Amino acid sequence: MVPLGPQLSFADLPQALGLEVILVVGLRLGCLNHAFLTAEAVAARGLPLAGWVGNLVDPGFGRLEQNLVSLHAGLPAPCLGVIPHLPSLDLDRAVGALVGLEALDPAPSTT
Repeated sequence: MVPLGPQLSFADLPQALGLEVILVVGLRLGCLNHAFLTAEAVAARGLPLAGWVGNLVDPGFGRLEQNLVSLHAGLPAPCLGVIPHLPSLDLDRAVGALVGLEALDPAPSTT
């Protein structure tokens, strides 16, 4: 819902561009509320939720497994992976944590 201008927000972009939504869930205190409210807002706009990715932003998050179980059960889309906490940028390790992304690739263009 971040505004891009007086009448436009980031929430308008997927519809304007014909894109599916991938929800990134910051795994920390409050993540269930954030994820479920965001999924509800995506659905209310009639947008397809392609999947979700967990991002462990709090390495000391004490209820990680319980929250992942709740996210798997409560979000109406598949988990595409969980990114571990990375103290520094490590793209190979981050991308390696993702699964199922090939299902999101559109069919190759024949033109």
